[in-house]
Amino acid sequence: QVQLVESGGGLVQPGGSLRLSCAVSGFRFSWYGMSWYRQAPGKERELVATITTDSSSTNYADSVKGRFTISRDNAKNALYLQMNTLKPEDTALYYCNGRNPFSPWGQGTQVTVSS
Repeated sequence: QVQLVESGGGLVQPGGSLRLSCAVSGFRFSWYGMSWYRQAPGKERELVATITTDSSSTNYADSVKGRFTISRDNAKNALYLQMNTLKPEDTALYYCNGRNPFSPWGQGTQVTVSS
């Protein structure tokens, strides 16, 4: 059974930072490219960042490039998203999943950027 458990969200002021974590079980984590996604109220889920199996390559949505960093620890079956210089438009529910998503999705972790 695939399990994706996101954590680390919260309320932060504009310009602040957060680090999201994702604990993964139920599949061979090191075999799969992984991604972070987000869904803001009233909007569709969007791809934020992707990392290859061996961390040799990462890709980011234009809206977060230069501010967010995706990383992974295959020994710990863990995925991370370091988010810096946060903006109100980054407010969303953040999810981790495979680059080709597994089912079911996790519950996500809420990030709210507001003064």
